[in-house]
Amino acid sequence: MRILVSTRVQASCLVVKSGFTEQLFLSLNPPFPPVKLLRFDGCEKGDWVALDLNFLLFRQQWISEITEVSEEAASWSFVDIGRKLPFFLKTWEHRHSVKQVGEGAEIVDAIRFTTGSLVSDLLLYPILWVQFLYRKPIYKRWFNKKPA
Repeated sequence: MRILVSTRVQASCLVVKSGFTEQLFLSLNPPFPPVKLLRFDGCEKGDWVALDLNFLLFRQQWISEITEVSEEAASWSFVDIGRKLPFFLKTWEHRHSVKQVGEGAEIVDAIRFTTGSLVSDLLLYPILWVQFLYRKPIYKRWFNKKPA
């Protein structure tokens, strides 16, 4: 399955790239499931992110590796691949792309995932889609700040 969510912001591609920090990462997590950040290396190739997800009745670890980074004059992207996923996911690939658009930028979250079953994929799709829609106003608040 594939999810694609795009957000326009008023900051340049370079400003958005420099804003992809641990603090932004933590603010992008929706309220459920609660997330405990175990490791955040950054957004460079070879970096790792490890999370503990609390589903109330059980906990799951999610560990991803940054496997690819691309940077050009007006764009930047990186890909994280799930290396240890919650039991209900078999594969996870998340491409984060930022492109300069006029004086602002477009942030695109492109996700590919599988659960191992088309029925489960279809059931999980709207849940994940909403979790990524949750990011849109956060990106806008984060990157549409007016300089002091």
